[in-house]
Amino acid sequence: MSEADLHRVEQLKQRDREVRAHEMAHVAAGAGVVTSGASYSYETGPDGRRYAVGGEVGINVSPGRTPEETLSRAEKIRAAALAPADPSGQDRQIAARAASMAAEARVELATRSRDEDAAGPAQAYRLAESGGRAPETGSALDTYA
Repeated sequence: MSEADLHRVEQLKQRDREVRAHEMAHVAAGAGVVTSGASYSYETGPDGRRYAVGGEVGINVSPGRTPEETLSRAEKIRAAALAPADPSGQDRQIAARAASMAAEARVELATRSRDEDAAGPAQAYRLAESGGRAPETGSALDTYA
């Protein structure tokens, strides 16, 4: 092989190492959200060997069944997307999508918590009016400031 061919083989070897490390970082950080192992696109070098020059890992980016599950999944998706030392543009897009999903889940959790808090006193009053007992906790009003 010529010196140019040897140089090209070294470049391909380096790219192969980078691509494989990048995709394995996604897999290692994506437990529970990775749907498939790494798949690679290859280039054949002047030495006749195939070198990975691109790759991808399947990640399930769908929300969970509950806001809590969605929040957990979003955090795992974001971690998997940003796991490589040098995340790609597509990796950053997936991470942003996961951050948005997490924000929506947090809003839903906050809304649910607010609604449950608001329902607590109203339910206690309804029980008291109907002759039932109000719940022990949270049923008293503190009028001292």
